[in-house]
Amino acid sequence: MLAVGQEAPDFSGTIADGSKLTLSSFRGRPVVLYFYPKANTPGCTLEARGFTEHFPEFQRAGISIIGVSVDSVGAQKSFAEKCSIPFPLVADRDKAIARQYGVLGLLGTAKRVTFFLDASGRVVDVVEGMMPGPHVQRALSKIQAPPS
Repeated sequence: MLAVGQEAPDFSGTIADGSKLTLSSFRGRPVVLYFYPKANTPGCTLEARGFTEHFPEFQRAGISIIGVSVDSVGAQKSFAEKCSIPFPLVADRDKAIARQYGVLGLLGTAKRVTFFLDASGRVVDVVEGMMPGPHVQRALSKIQAPPS
């Protein structure tokens, strides 16, 4: 798994609306990049709704949010619509992004891991663990002190 101080690998993926997203296009601003196990499950829904609820605060602070799971584009679209998610959800169906970041679990889904990237794309903090609350809370703490 990527560690603090490492540069986040660039990736390109399809998001819920069918368009392409490239991580490098977010350079110049901090990013909350969070991996989650499966769209439309209770814990992932709680986490997504937590990020969604506070999305305007992240926007005002200049922090972007990107969610990634190994779900299909269709599953991501359904999840985004169900939870009114205003930020991109990447469909990592081939699991390449999860492998790049070292978060692919034994069951073939992404582990719940959140990477905080500074404006240059370096990892400045990492939260790991199945409980979604700490991921959202740590991200909120970045609003008071955004990564440089």
